[in-house]
Amino acid sequence: MQDVSVYLFLGFLESGKTKFIQETLEDPRMENGERTMLLVCEEGVEEYEPDKFQVNNVVVVTLENASELTVQTLESLTAKHKAQRVLVEYNGTWLLQQFFDAMPESWVINQMMTFFDSNTFLNYNANMRQLVFDKIQMTQMVVFNRFKGEYDKMQFHKTVRGVSRRPDIVYEYLGGKPEFDEIEDPMPFDVDAPVIEVEDRDFAWFYRDMAENTQSYIGKTVKYKGMAAVSKKTPSGCVILGRHIMTCCEADIAYDGFAVKTCGLLNDIKTRDWLTVTAKIVYEYNAAYRAKGPVLIAEKLEIAEPPAEIVATYY
Repeated sequence: MQDVSVYLFLGFLESGKTKFIQETLEDPRMENGERTMLLVCEEGVEEYEPDKFQVNNVVVVTLENASELTVQTLESLTAKHKAQRVLVEYNGTWLLQQFFDAMPESWVINQMMTFFDSNTFLNYNANMRQLVFDKIQMTQMVVFNRFKGEYDKMQFHKTVRGVSRRPDIVYEYLGGKPEFDEIEDPMPFDVDAPVIEVEDRDFAWFYRDMAENTQSYIGKTVKYKGMAAVSKKTPSGCVILGRHIMTCCEADIAYDGFAVKTCGLLNDIKTRDWLTVTAKIVYEYNAAYRAKGPVLIAEKLEIAEPPAEIVATYY
């Protein structure tokens, strides 16, 4: 079965998806002879003008509600229109997993872009965090439309980077001038210090960075506070020390931590004990992981008071 290239455009109503797709299909460079299906999953104020398309063989198909988003429906539409390429204007209130669950086996995502209206983005993030997170977590590019010079880029930047470091960020100013985000993302702690001291508020960032960039931490010494977890799966003389982390919303809070060899520094550690550890980081097999991973060899281990905020976050 021939693969069908899929271009997925995410964002809320009035975020600029329709305008971008319209301009894309007006670009003659997009004409490659493929039969194209434009799948529209929401109805906004702006409408498509197919008579202006410079891409041939485009059919516009509208899905009225989420119940139509099924494997059977998408396979049927693909066959009916003999689609070789699909552009999807996705509904901002539908979760992305629903689309993935409905994708036919022949569909392959080539590009994923997310659009936000800069005037409403921070309000959406404060009140509908799960939907904002959902539109950023796997995208390749985030575009902030209608951006104004007086806006603080750092607020927008931090919100995106709190979800993922993967996407490019573009600020599209009123008038159409685009500007790529070039803000550097140093960790909120000194990774080159003799002892990397992780403040309570920064644990989520530390956990993710060490999990993603383990090799850059091997051989270094770290100090942080965490809550112990001990179980039958934990090797003797070892505890897991971490925090409950909220990535998106309360529903996704999960405990994450690293294996710590206590080296006899503290006995009778129980689950939910709060400890401060200073330890050297090595990379080796540990039964708690059932694989190799970052293991902390404790140099100092002390009972600690819980942090002011029990749940660690990225924002």
